[in-house]
Amino acid sequence: MRFLPDGDSMKAADKDTIENLGIPSLELMERAARSCIDSMKKEKLDFTDVLIVCGSGNNGGDGFAVARLLKEEGCAVTVFMAGNPAHLSAECRYQWKLFESIGGSIRDHYPDGTYSLIIDAIFGVGLSREVTGHYREVIEWMNEASGTKVAVDIPSGINAGNGCVLGIAFRADYTVTFQVEKIGLIFYPGKEYAGKVTVTDIGISLRTMEKNKNIAYLPDREEYIRMLPDRPEDSNKGTYGRLLVIAGSKGMSGAAFLNAMAAYRMGAGLVQIYTEESNRIILQALLPEAIITTYTEFDKEEVKRLLSHADAVCIGSGLSRSKTAKKILKTVLSNVEVACVIDADGLNLLAEHLKYTEYLTEGRFILTPHMKEMSRLTGLSVPEIRANRQQVLESLTKEWNVTCVLKDSRTLIGEAGKRTCVNTSGCQALAKGGSGDVLCGVIAGLLAQGISTFEAATLGTYIHGLSGETAARKKNSYSILARDLLESLATTDITNSNL
Repeated sequence: MRFLPDGDSMKAADKDTIENLGIPSLELMERAARSCIDSMKKEKLDFTDVLIVCGSGNNGGDGFAVARLLKEEGCAVTVFMAGNPAHLSAECRYQWKLFESIGGSIRDHYPDGTYSLIIDAIFGVGLSREVTGHYREVIEWMNEASGTKVAVDIPSGINAGNGCVLGIAFRADYTVTFQVEKIGLIFYPGKEYAGKVTVTDIGISLRTMEKNKNIAYLPDREEYIRMLPDRPEDSNKGTYGRLLVIAGSKGMSGAAFLNAMAAYRMGAGLVQIYTEESNRIILQALLPEAIITTYTEFDKEEVKRLLSHADAVCIGSGLSRSKTAKKILKTVLSNVEVACVIDADGLNLLAEHLKYTEYLTEGRFILTPHMKEMSRLTGLSVPEIRANRQQVLESLTKEWNVTCVLKDSRTLIGEAGKRTCVNTSGCQALAKGGSGDVLCGVIAGLLAQGISTFEAATLGTYIHGLSGETAARKKNSYSILARDLLESLATTDITNSNL
């Protein structure tokens, strides 16, 4: 498990390390500076002419320490103090004096010239206000300059808690961050601004993060492997569950096919599709392994009968927002007694009829909204959600007692009482129609095999992302179709250490 803290959580860890483990702040600063230099050397960066731009806080202190160590090694180092000297932190002031004591000089204006390496040490992880005025001009100069760009801990101007750009941000080729990767370096656009990220161990204790369940995490590959359902030799199709797929309105057979085939690819024992009558022939041709049951009008007793035979359910993909679809959804929500995934039009109908949330009880439902669908469910704008995505997710899962997969380039998986999981598998190849239908089927297929809602959502999202990466290795990312993901699911083995 890798913790993904925000700025406040990182400060709490620093404080605990200093006050309770007895490691002085200046010692941590020295370790940070040395690890920064070692990381740059491993990347074989050019130290011919180095510019370091420092702020007045401890991030600036890291920058002064880097400057001193490089100067002691004989490098040509120019330091520009971008921060206000009247507001220096104690550690930054100390490092400033040390740098001056070895003959280092500090500029009070942006120095002209061409530099092989530009190091950003203006703001640290605590920045939350928009960058304006003098600081904005400095970052503009740095971005426009030639030379390799390196950020110390986090690019200045990136919010450590959500990855948003606070007006303007330093565009780094490399970022050296300390102890753990901050969540703002995982989310876009922060990830894009950070370039290649290296995490260095400088001895900061993670005890406070272990106790704080509000800090998100990234599972290790071994954790994903442990989530996989067992496949015993002595088994039959009933061992791996019966999934009911309720999907596909008239002309939307593809959504039902993608749901069902993905579930089969994930190991579900038997899949039954309940869909609009016009989809029967094409689905029988596309997926003869599935049982096809159809409707022409709403039949409450038929829906209840189908639910009674299912070990898991998924509903919503291509379902439409018709009166019939609404009645089917309400019947499922009020009668289902097994784990159930609600996707696409199921979510849109739920947003239109929020009174249906009264049926979301006992923690058996998984919602899979993308950002726009989450906006409809919560009444918040997409920018508002992006700026507070973890908090919005946690609020919804707690209020409605559901598991939620908040889909984006970085997907979050949340459940009341559990630490929020961040998924980083996947690539731009997944940005195609039908990809979400495949994800819904993957998660539902895992549910049918009896694993928990949170594990099914977490593991399913991870495997879905890997299938996109596998497809992109075989074809270019422009041409990937949702059906290619189905083929990739058959060849993606998460136990393979090369993934």
